[in-house]
Amino acid sequence: MNQLKKGALLTYLKIILTNIIGIAMTPFIVSNIGKDEYGIFNAIGALIGTIALLDFGLTNTVVRFIAKYRAEKDREGEENFLATIRLLYFVISLLVIVLGTIFYFFIDSYFTKFNAQELEIAKIMFVILIFNLAIQLPGMIFTGICKGYEEFVFPESVGIIRYVLRSITVVAVLLFGGKAISLVIVDTIFNIFTISVSAYYVLVKLKVKFKLHHLSKKYILQIFKYSSWIFVFSLVGMLQWKSGSWILGSMSFPKVLGIYGIGIALGTYYGTFSTAISSVFLPRATQMAVNNATGEELTNMMIKLGRLSFIVLMYVLGAFILYGEQFVNLWVGGGDSAEDARYNSKECNEIYIIALMIMIAYTIPLLQAFGNSVLEAKNKLAFKAILYLVVMVFGAIAGGVLAIDYGAIGMISGLVLGWLVVQNVMNFYYHKKIGLNIIRFFKELLHKSFFIVIIVVAIGYTINYIPGEGWLNFIFKGSIYTTVFVTLMYFLGMLEYERELFTKPIVSIWKRK
Repeated sequence: MNQLKKGALLTYLKIILTNIIGIAMTPFIVSNIGKDEYGIFNAIGALIGTIALLDFGLTNTVVRFIAKYRAEKDREGEENFLATIRLLYFVISLLVIVLGTIFYFFIDSYFTKFNAQELEIAKIMFVILIFNLAIQLPGMIFTGICKGYEEFVFPESVGIIRYVLRSITVVAVLLFGGKAISLVIVDTIFNIFTISVSAYYVLVKLKVKFKLHHLSKKYILQIFKYSSWIFVFSLVGMLQWKSGSWILGSMSFPKVLGIYGIGIALGTYYGTFSTAISSVFLPRATQMAVNNATGEELTNMMIKLGRLSFIVLMYVLGAFILYGEQFVNLWVGGGDSAEDARYNSKECNEIYIIALMIMIAYTIPLLQAFGNSVLEAKNKLAFKAILYLVVMVFGAIAGGVLAIDYGAIGMISGLVLGWLVVQNVMNFYYHKKIGLNIIRFFKELLHKSFFIVIIVVAIGYTINYIPGEGWLNFIFKGSIYTTVFVTLMYFLGMLEYERELFTKPIVSIWKRK
């Protein structure tokens, strides 16, 4: 098995581990540090994530340029590029420290709802995370080099080991009485460890050299020209997932930030169920675009991929609509009052609504992931990038206005409205400019399977009347729902080729036995 296949398998393993461990760790962390400190942890993390945009997309640029110089067998060009990038990252690290220092003196006036003790915790965490970011950004160059050298196994393995060890350490630290500050210290230590190991591998094993042969303004502009669109999409991602936290941070109590952060986390977990499927097929878009595939041929592939994602997403979304609130109450709930470490039923309901809104709004973009790959293959990402950026700015502003009266739910409402506007505009763009038959896409996407989803949700609603509470009751209801969904979807909702995709691996394993 080559590096690419092993790397892909390790990537999927990392996704699965991240989701499982993340879901398992969240209630444990909340119970041990309390929902107020958890809210501070989320708020400071969002601010640091915003400052991390100073990367300007250079990490992905490293992968592209290293691959280019290796293909051209231009060792001198590679050395010069890496030395230039190192200088740029040195400047970026200085900017991170300068901006961090400036913002540090405004923390008191920014977090207006924090008390003196909460402000002190926020300041200490902020200082540690700024230091963390200042070393993390330049350290990411080593991961980019590994990928540029098509050495995928090492960085993915290091990532998995780091995540597992970090989770074990967090559990130990919290059991010994650690709080939110301890978490950021643990993250900083593991970042230093990861960077050190990656640097050793790149410099010693791969024998990569950083040597400045010449430095020119034109060369630096060329680097930033490539990274600029990556930076724009990073900015869009920040507006989607982090803007709510730093807007709420200026007007809300810490526990509201925790509620919002957990809702966002659940929403992003939903996306990984589809990404694990779509990422396997997305490289096909580039091949088809290069071979000048027609709009109808591209639509056919988009339908195939979309239907597979639809089946998986409808299973998850249906289950969350029916049993999601019970899950959230069992997962992070249990508090009897607003002062308890865990969230009370009203707060759990807010988490449920935030996550559900994200899942519903996120569904169509996930189903049309192939369309984004077509845009990339045809070099037409600029329109989507600018559209997303403009609309999400207005979405963040609208969310901020709504948050004044409706808190975390108001914030996510404005952002979700922005997502819906973008996706409707993009459907017209796909149809008119790219040649994808969007009307046929939706018609064939819903063929057979949508009717089955309606039936399953109706049956699932009656399952909800099974008396009882607690994890056993939740698992029992979820098991019945899963059995009904799989049975009806397989025999009545799937097309023949979809059944084969699900049964072939099982048959193959059975024959080996």
